[in-house]
Amino acid sequence: MKKIYQTDPWLEPFKAAIEARHERILADKRKLAGDRPLSDVANNHLYYGLHKDADGWVIREWAPNATRIFLTGDFNNWKRTPDYTFRPVGNGNWELRVPRLFLTHGTLYKLWIEWPGGGGERIPAYVTRVVQDPETKVFCAQVWDPPVQYEWKHRRPGPRPHPFIYECHIGMSGEQEGVASFDDFRRTVLPRVKRLGYDVLQIMALQEHPYYGSFGYQVSSFFALSSRFGTPEEFKRLVDEAHAAGIAVIMDIVHSHAVGNEVEGLGRLDGDPSLYFYKGDAGYHPAWGTRCFDYGKDEVKYFLLSNCKYWMEEYHLDGFRFDGVTSMLYWNHGLGIDFGSYDIYFNSGVDENAVSYLGLANMLIHELNPKAITIAEDVSGMAGLAAPFNAGGVGFDFRMAMGIADHWIKWIKEKSDEQWSAGEIWWELTNKRADEKTVSYAECHDQALVGDKTIIFRLIDKEMYFSMRKDQQNPLVDRGVALHKLIRLVTAATCGGGYLDFMGNEFGHPEWIDFPREGNGWSYAHARRLWSIADNPELRFHGLEEFDAAMVRFLKKEKVLSGVPELLVADEQKQILIFRRENCIFALNFNPQGSFAEYGFSAPGGEFAKVFDSDEIRFGGFGRLPGNEVHSSQPVRCPNGNQDFDHTLYLYLPSRCAVVLKKIV
Repeated sequence: MKKIYQTDPWLEPFKAAIEARHERILADKRKLAGDRPLSDVANNHLYYGLHKDADGWVIREWAPNATRIFLTGDFNNWKRTPDYTFRPVGNGNWELRVPRLFLTHGTLYKLWIEWPGGGGERIPAYVTRVVQDPETKVFCAQVWDPPVQYEWKHRRPGPRPHPFIYECHIGMSGEQEGVASFDDFRRTVLPRVKRLGYDVLQIMALQEHPYYGSFGYQVSSFFALSSRFGTPEEFKRLVDEAHAAGIAVIMDIVHSHAVGNEVEGLGRLDGDPSLYFYKGDAGYHPAWGTRCFDYGKDEVKYFLLSNCKYWMEEYHLDGFRFDGVTSMLYWNHGLGIDFGSYDIYFNSGVDENAVSYLGLANMLIHELNPKAITIAEDVSGMAGLAAPFNAGGVGFDFRMAMGIADHWIKWIKEKSDEQWSAGEIWWELTNKRADEKTVSYAECHDQALVGDKTIIFRLIDKEMYFSMRKDQQNPLVDRGVALHKLIRLVTAATCGGGYLDFMGNEFGHPEWIDFPREGNGWSYAHARRLWSIADNPELRFHGLEEFDAAMVRFLKKEKVLSGVPELLVADEQKQILIFRRENCIFALNFNPQGSFAEYGFSAPGGEFAKVFDSDEIRFGGFGRLPGNEVHSSQPVRCPNGNQDFDHTLYLYLPSRCAVVLKKIV
């Protein structure tokens, strides 16, 4: 396998740094596992926390700064008594054994940890079940030992080399105001995902987090499934039924930081602020107010690696999207850097401890399941992050193409429709490293949060509340609907391996996301999804959803993402973009007024059938293109477009319309 500095000449000056990084990861692997696989040693979750054994219950905690630890709960009236006192067992570990009859399913408990100069209530670091009292809002650990264990019925789906990802949040997936459950999602949303054609669910906010409005990104209990959405058995059933539908399930895993809370989280668990986190300022995120893991500490690496293994084995997950990778990679968390030089990826500003951990995490995940999906959320573009480890990379399968969404916002906000450049759109959508796969998206949850706007909101604004009936005439809505479709099609058709949509955005959901908070009167009005408007055939939202489903089905059926997009035409004057991928030609006219008859461009010889059309009536279009057209290229050279071909293809391209042709002869 060629090294990344052999395939990219710009990396040649950094060959020594790339090799040193590779050897550092291998050295860390040997330190943690010796000659064994990482999966043999990433088992902290089987030792720490609460477990049932032949003699009853055993609970263990790593707390080297502690002087005494008590188990308290509703079984002993929350008293600190000798019978429930842990004993030290070496290397900073503490252990307590409890007869089986004293702890039963549903029992609430906590730790009381004392340290030099203080003490306090704490929740175990490896706890797998945490619940919040609805009145006091206090979090407690809970014994979870249901009499009937969930029995898995379906196999995991196969590999997803070109995933179509449906990003979702369980709590805000219901139409009613409130927090939706795993069961709600399984019954109402999962069938939609299957019908739309997406084959990967990416679920946010699964790890327990005290503040609902954090979107799950300020985690307190890393091994605990958030109880606000339901029980572990209900989540397992959701995953199982997704697998039955041929849908893989990955989670948004947060290993980039931890909530600063001490009573609920890992902060000062045993009185030492640097138990799991870097010492001093490096242990605090200046922008997020959270704690930063010490990736150089073996105990932390075991903790996080065991966390990956736990979620994969306990809940049969098919992989992870790692959140906040940029923050992990750089000592300054990537704040205020424009990442305009390769040197930034290899100089002293990089936290090589974090790079090593991410390399080990990818190694472990693919040991456990070679078909697993790992995705890095990184805005810096660090070279090698999504390249194979043996090629000198870190080993992610994909990286998020985060700049694409930013550019769509920029074009919509800052340029008139007449200023949209076909060449600029092509460049920004296809400017990717050839040796690394990416997941492209026009917008994800970030663009839907309060304070920002979704694409549909930017295009139509307040008119989406008053003028979305099909029998209403509104030029602004017509424009917005047409561009919404073009933006999604060109983003998906040029993607670097995978495509992502955030739930509801496929049909132009009209509400921003605003979780309950003091500023909105603790309202759930904007923390939900209005599925009924997409289901109403009288509304334009319905046509947008129909378009999205047809687009995904078409791209999958034709295996379009298996190929590499090839530019045929970037016509700046007429605002036309035409490219080829696999056996299909995509022709998009972004011109706001101009429709072009007999538009000729250089193309391969043969016959081409129209197989997809954004202007169909069912998609909310005007039906300006005939149904079953077949186009034959003419054996004459055309000066317009790619000069590798000696034939010319002529098309009718209506304004703000996309047509896709498939070569049939």
